[in-house]
Parts: sequence; C-alpha cells; structure tokens
Amino acid sequence: MSNSGDGTSARRLTSRGAATKARIVEAANQLMFERGVALTTLADVRTASATSKSQLYQHFADKNALVREVIEFRAEALLAQQRRRLEKVDSLRGLELWRDEMVERNTLRDGAYGCPLGSIANEIADQDDDTRRIIANHFDEWLQIIVDTIDRLKARGVLRGDADPRALAGGLLAALQGGYLLAKTSRDVSLMRVAVDMAIAQIRAFSTASDD
Repeated sequence: MSNSGDGTSARRLTSRGAATKARIVEAANQLMFERGVALTTLADVRTASATSKSQLYQHFADKNALVREVIEFRAEALLAQQRRRLEKVDSLRGLELWRDEMVERNTLRDGAYGCPLGSIANEIADQDDDTRRIIANHFDEWLQIIVDTIDRLKARGVLRGDADPRALAGGLLAALQGGYLLAKTSRDVSLMRVAVDMAIAQIRAFSTASDD
C-alpha cells in the first residue's frame, strides 16, 4: 500500500511539474510574441506564469534554453497548421485560399507581430548558431510541406511536368517571409499579399490547360 502511494505521489509530482513547465513556456511564448526575445526577461516570465525562480530554473537552465523551448512550441503549432491546410490544396485556387488565410492571420495589429518562426529567427540568428540551426530545420520542414503540395499539383495535372517543386516552393516560402517582414515594418498587410501573389504567379506560369 505504501509503494502504491509512493507511485501515485511520484506521478502527481510529474504531472504537476509538466503543467508548470507548460505554463512557463506558454507565458514566455506570449511575451516574446508581443515584445520580442530581447525585451522579455526571465523575471517577466516568472510573473506572467505565476512561478517562482526555483520553479523556472528547475525546468530551464537559462534564457537560451527557454527560448529554444518556445521555438519548439511555436514550430509544432505552426507546422501542424500548415500541414493540415496545405494537404487539402489540389488546385491553384486552393493555393490562393491558403494565401488568403495566411494574410488574414497576420492582420492582428496590422502585421506587427510577423511570422512566429521568422520573427524569432531575425532576433537571434546571429547570436546563437545552435538555435539558428534548430530554426533552419523547422523551415526545412515547412519547405517540404510546400514542396509536397506542388508535387501533388503536378501529379494532378494542374502544373506541367517541367515545374520544379523545390524551386517554386522555395520562392513561395521566401516571398511569404519577405511579406511578413514588409507587413511588420510598414504595418500594411497588403504588401504581404503582393509578395505572395508574385510567387503564386510564378507557379501559375507552369499551369496546364486543365487548371481550374
């Protein structure tokens, strides 16, 4: 009976610890989204997550460790959303609807927050090479999702056989990131639409007569 109680207690502590860690990461993510990494302090995170200094350091050795966890948190959500959305695209019109959703998602504060991954990359890419590589790997995952989408358009006969999925996907992702930056700088999301439209026009240049 004593062993059973010890096991239950250990599981309860593990569950409580996981909940505390999740609360810290969610608070840090929101603060870094609103203020940026540089202007978010660990003291800010402790206050926002209602945790003590010892609780925070139990899960994260330093701010860099917390930033990396925030990156994983953002990447998981972003890539899952992109995968769900782009897996449904089977026409150029579908790609345009995806564009509409991306622009609409960025209208909060007229694009002030930017891309969840791109914004954090802009801040720390030159400061921490290990973290830069982590972000680069997530961008590679995102690129592959778009490559798979364009491959599917080729397979359906929407695009000609000479279309290069990786080159077109790279252009689209680069335009999207450039659009995020332009919108954030100018507070005008219409510039994001223009940038992405130009990349989609390049993809459309490979359309076949069966394009809808």
